[in-house]
Amino acid sequence: MNTFSGGLHLKYNKESTEFKPIKELPSPQRVVIPLQQNLGCPNDPLVKVGDEVYEGQKIGDSPKFVSAPVHASISGKVTKIEKLPNPCGFDVASVVIEAGGGAKGSVMHNAKTLEELTPDEIRRIVREAGIVGMGGATFPTHVKLTPPAGKLIDTLIINGCECEPYITADHRLMLERADDIIFGSLALAKAVGAQNILIGVEDNKKDAVGALSTSDEKHHLGKNSPIKIVEVETKYPQGGEKQLIKTLLDREVPSGKLPLEVGAVVNNVGTAAAVAAAIKHGTPLIKRVLTVTGPGMKERHNFLVRIGTSFEEVLKHSEGLMEDASRIVMGGPMMGLAVSSLDLPVVKGTTCLLVFNRKEARIYEEKDCIRCGRCIKHCPAGLMPNFLSDYVKLKDWEKVEEYHVADCIECGCCSYVCPSRIFLVQYFKAAKRELQVRKAVCQ
Repeated sequence: MNTFSGGLHLKYNKESTEFKPIKELPSPQRVVIPLQQNLGCPNDPLVKVGDEVYEGQKIGDSPKFVSAPVHASISGKVTKIEKLPNPCGFDVASVVIEAGGGAKGSVMHNAKTLEELTPDEIRRIVREAGIVGMGGATFPTHVKLTPPAGKLIDTLIINGCECEPYITADHRLMLERADDIIFGSLALAKAVGAQNILIGVEDNKKDAVGALSTSDEKHHLGKNSPIKIVEVETKYPQGGEKQLIKTLLDREVPSGKLPLEVGAVVNNVGTAAAVAAAIKHGTPLIKRVLTVTGPGMKERHNFLVRIGTSFEEVLKHSEGLMEDASRIVMGGPMMGLAVSSLDLPVVKGTTCLLVFNRKEARIYEEKDCIRCGRCIKHCPAGLMPNFLSDYVKLKDWEKVEEYHVADCIECGCCSYVCPSRIFLVQYFKAAKRELQVRKAVCQ
């Protein structure tokens, strides 16, 4: 079995939710829709305070190519448009909608079958639906589906690995919406002109492999199917783009380059399901599946939640927090972001709300590096985290770039194995921000 170098075999802690079906939460009375929910340009509001809006209405958009519009997830009245906190730790211009009113409207309309749609039409539908990478990265999907002239894509990879501990949202999607994932995969492949579709699923999810295989057969594809469902080693971070390409295609994405350089495009299973909903039903991205779990929770679930619902509202449907709940993380324990308030909205990139108790949330004191080399051994990007952190501390930005900090995928493997408990990922995130600022000043 092919695999990438480095990485970790972790305790996955998925047993409390992997067998729990997705449950849709009731529509909330209030939502906060940040106007930027993608790794790209922010949107401008298309509504004003006092407007009546309907569920699915586009309320924010941008003329910039690398952007994705946002939509109202409930019908009601716009009561505020102002900068509000978001889960990423900074204030973002947001539209607040209070339920009620009874505004009516129609969702996006597509009268064509997938066979009738052109690649340009698929890209337009995906863009208008506001679809982004649903694995948490939130890069606008229509941008991925628009390779530069001369760049040929031979393979579409669908990421069904879900390698972060605790999270089971994608696993449940593969079990419960396999047909949509197969349909969305075919649409994504048509948009980029890929003749081959590889769906990578970790070998601890054999039930998902079975569900996808059955759906593939049901889609009339049989022996002529361009889809191949591949079991891959259960190893973190198997779901990283470059790591999955190495595992499935044995191709190395060059430093500083994108997967299209080696003829591949990677999308998450949740993205494929969202594309299917947009094409089949004209539904924009106004809901997402997320896992609520962790030792600090009374009950643990997989929920279908409307974008803009507060974390507090979501946790309320899990019977609330344990008495010793200490820290809430949006995402998984390796790459997630600790949040400071429950009055924050679910966004397109919210894969999980993970609640730790005091024991699990313990913060260790950072000590001096002992040059053990574990961080180098386990780095899936082939970097030298020990030297990189030294150069960051010295503010030697030329050396930081020379040692390829931009290639760091912030997976946390280095921090996890470090016996000195050095906050390596935090240093690298700070270095990337510093280099971005310095480049912007120089331009």
